[in-house]
Amino acid sequence: MDRILAMQVFTRVVDTNSFTRAAESLGMPRPSVTTIIQNLEAFLGTRLIQRTTRRLSLSPDGAAYYERCQRVLAEIEEIEASFQQVHRQPHGKLRIDMPASIGRLIVIPRLRDFRSKYPEIDLQIGLSDRRVDLLEEGVDCAVRVGALQDSSMVARRVGLIEGATVGSPEYLESMGMPETLEDLERHTAVNYFSSRDGRVIDWSFLENGKEVDVKMKGSISVNDAEAYVSCGLEGFGLIQSPRFMVLQYLCTGQLVEVLPEIKPSPLPISVVYLHSRHLSSKVRVFVDWMAALCESCPLLSGSDRDAQPCVPSVTDVATRHENGSIAELMA
Repeated sequence: MDRILAMQVFTRVVDTNSFTRAAESLGMPRPSVTTIIQNLEAFLGTRLIQRTTRRLSLSPDGAAYYERCQRVLAEIEEIEASFQQVHRQPHGKLRIDMPASIGRLIVIPRLRDFRSKYPEIDLQIGLSDRRVDLLEEGVDCAVRVGALQDSSMVARRVGLIEGATVGSPEYLESMGMPETLEDLERHTAVNYFSSRDGRVIDWSFLENGKEVDVKMKGSISVNDAEAYVSCGLEGFGLIQSPRFMVLQYLCTGQLVEVLPEIKPSPLPISVVYLHSRHLSSKVRVFVDWMAALCESCPLLSGSDRDAQPCVPSVTDVATRHENGSIAELMA
C-alpha cells in the first residue's frame, strides 16, 4: 500500500467531507478512493471514518490520525517545494474562488500575465458572490472582500477597494442631489443582502475620520454585485459600489457620484487559504501575484484616497468601451 497516497486521499476525504468530492478533486475514480480508505483502515486496524447516509464523521482514532497526517504531508510539501523553487516552476491544479465582479473585471483581463509566468499551473476559477467552504469544497484559496470572520484560515491582505456612492441622472433629477448624510433619509437605495445570512448590509462612510453607518430604505434588494450596479443604472435608487465596478459609467455620465467628499469606508481585499496548505508554492505565487495586481492600481491599493489616477477621460472610455475591459481603464 502506498502510505503517502493513502494519507493524501484520507485527508482530502476529511477536508471535503465527501468521498465523491475527494475523488473529483484528486482526479480519481470514486471506487478507488473507497478502496484506499478501506485498505488504510485494515492496515491500521481501526475505523477512521464513521459513515452515515448524510455525512461523514471522524472516529477518535481518525481525528488523531488526521492531525498527524496533516503535519506529515505539510512537511513533505515543504521539502518538495524547497527543491521545486530551485529546479522548476510551481505546477499542478490550483482551485481559486473569488467574487464574480473581481474575477470578470480585474483578474481575468490580466490573467495572461499570470499564465505567462506560471504556465504549469492549471487554474480552476470559481466566480460567485457566495462564500465557499474551502474545506468541504476542495478549494485551495479564495479572494474575499471585507472583514474576515473565519479565524481557522490563513489570510493575507492584498489591497483595499475604494467605493463610490452613485445614482443615475434620471433618479437624481427626480429626487435631488444629497449634500449631507442627513439628506440620505429622503432618498431610496438599492440594498445589497448577504448570501450567507440574508442580512441587508448597511452603508458605511468616513466622515471627519470617523466611520459612520447609514441604514438606507429601499424596496429592491439583490445579492449579486453586477445586478446591483444594473439596478443603479436603471434608476431604482442610489447604490454604494466598489469604484472599479462603476468607473466606466461615471466617465460616460450614466451614473453620477453623490457626496464625493464623504467617501465610503474602503473594504480590504484578502486571499485566504487553509493552514494545512500554507506551504504550497502554487498558492504562494498566486497570492503574490494578486498583491502585485492590487498594488498596480490606486483604486485597489488604497495608496491615495483623494487622487484618482486610474480614472480615464470620457474620450478614452468611449474608445475602449467596446472591449469592456475595466482592467485596461485602470492600468
